[in-house]
Amino acid sequence: MSTTQVVRPAGAGHETLYVLLLCLIILAVAGTVVALHGETQEVVAVPSHQLDARRDLSAAEQGIYADLRVTLDEIHLLQEEQSALPTPEQLAEEGFAPFAQDASSVSRGDHHWQLLEPAAYLGLSQTPATSGSLLMRVHGAEPDIWLNRRANLAAPSDLTDQALIAAGWQQVVAQFDAGVTRQHRH
Repeated sequence: MSTTQVVRPAGAGHETLYVLLLCLIILAVAGTVVALHGETQEVVAVPSHQLDARRDLSAAEQGIYADLRVTLDEIHLLQEEQSALPTPEQLAEEGFAPFAQDASSVSRGDHHWQLLEPAAYLGLSQTPATSGSLLMRVHGAEPDIWLNRRANLAAPSDLTDQALIAAGWQQVVAQFDAGVTRQHRH
């Protein structure tokens, strides 16, 4: 006589319920941790005569702005050697962007650079729709860079802040806030 024993499969309903409940608990704990450790981002507005280098410049303008900031160190070194500011032609011969005429400079607005007295470089844009004209006053370790997006600009005769603002120039400033750098406060 043979006996047949029927083994019924265990119900998966309870196990599925336990897994879903565990997932919900994990999500709730993770959401709570994120909510408690989140930081509010305060965006500081710049005055109307200034532009934020990260938010208000086109890609071409950001590239030229970065090039000018990097080239300033080389300008200072050449100035020490020559006892005078190097001309844009000298900087172009050395291959320093944005003064060098190459494919990158053409695609960024094809600026024509000139040295203004007492100590400033002016790059007049040939395509203001791509990039505005830029002015870098050289004094101290930090560059003072201004932008004007109008077409057919002439070189400014007065390089004071008030005269530049009155002529439609806007100072480019770099703000470093929580959106740029991560700060861990322990």
